[in-house]
Amino acid sequence: MSTKQSGDKKSTVAKAKGFKKSRPGTYLAIGTSLFGAFTNIKRARAARGESDTLKLVDAVVSAAAIATGVALLIRELRRLGDDDILAD
Repeated sequence: MSTKQSGDKKSTVAKAKGFKKSRPGTYLAIGTSLFGAFTNIKRARAARGESDTLKLVDAVVSAAAIATGVALLIRELRRLGDDDILAD
């Protein structure tokens, strides 16, 4: 691999890491988490229909993890807003 290609790869990785900590990246992460919540609701309904307690407990624990993840992302979004000097 030439040095130009490896340099391009590094800059792409750096851009991706920067996007993860940006406002649009945080919104995307929240949306992805909420999409997972809909899948989890389907799992919980199926578990209730089958009267499978273990699957229901799994769905509840997963829902708690999703809720915690979204709360952390919202906190990160607020911190990004605090750092924005143009928001004043």
